[in-house]
Amino acid sequence: VVDFSVDNDIITGNLPQIPFSISTIIQYIQETGLIYTKKLIKRFVFSLMAKRFLILSGLAGSGKTQLALAFANALIAEKKQLCVVSVGADWTNREPLLGFPNALKDDEYVRPESGVLDLLIEANKEENKEKPYFLILDEMNMSYVERYFADFLSAMESHEPITLWKDCNNESDSCVNDVPEKIGLPDNLFIIGTINVDETTYMFSPKVLDRANVIEFKISISEMEEFLGGIRQVDCSSICSKATGMGADFVKLANSKEFGNEQVATDTLKAFFTELKSVNAEFGYRSATE
Repeated sequence: VVDFSVDNDIITGNLPQIPFSISTIIQYIQETGLIYTKKLIKRFVFSLMAKRFLILSGLAGSGKTQLALAFANALIAEKKQLCVVSVGADWTNREPLLGFPNALKDDEYVRPESGVLDLLIEANKEENKEKPYFLILDEMNMSYVERYFADFLSAMESHEPITLWKDCNNESDSCVNDVPEKIGLPDNLFIIGTINVDETTYMFSPKVLDRANVIEFKISISEMEEFLGGIRQVDCSSICSKATGMGADFVKLANSKEFGNEQVATDTLKAFFTELKSVNAEFGYRSATE
């Protein structure tokens, strides 16, 4: 349970904006009692910056969801900036995430109970464009991702908004419950999915993996020894909103297309491409851009 009874300055947006610091984020996460290497936290943060869709794979109970929650809670100021959804095994379409038009009432759209559509609507508001918003899909491969997540995957590729419904017939293009006809995936939205690979789950297709960064969680012997040598209570509430001032800079960095040293990046990618090409595993223009 996370305590969001934070300072009024955070809620009103008056918090001073400060540069994003990975070392500070690492410190905050480690102070909660969660055990992650500095390298893993860096991989997590920088992977999310490079591509706003990140998949965490690994053994159940290895801390995938807790890392995502800790990072998101540190950067958000309000509860509505975070939505955590447990994917159901019976999900066969987009309705659990995006809702559906009411077939009995022409001017009504049924919002999903998951809160995903509400998160998208908030993230798309002009006054919120500098705030980070996080969607965490827990156990994402409990159902076929290509079915319930198809609209999101298409929007990631086309950069076009997702059509929710048509013929609202009013000036604001929204009806009695303020749902727009179309909704986009804004630049301040970060999607994190967790997956367990076992006999109860489904594997991802290349269509999904090509649009995400993937990190595999593995627990080392030294990490297990550290855990067993001093088991302590984890206090995830201690990280709540501690890095809110970094939120705007994190969004800015995630959308920056500038290289620190463009020639080094170019030479490195060419070397990777050459080696991978020799075994017919080269990457395409999208991967090179990212």
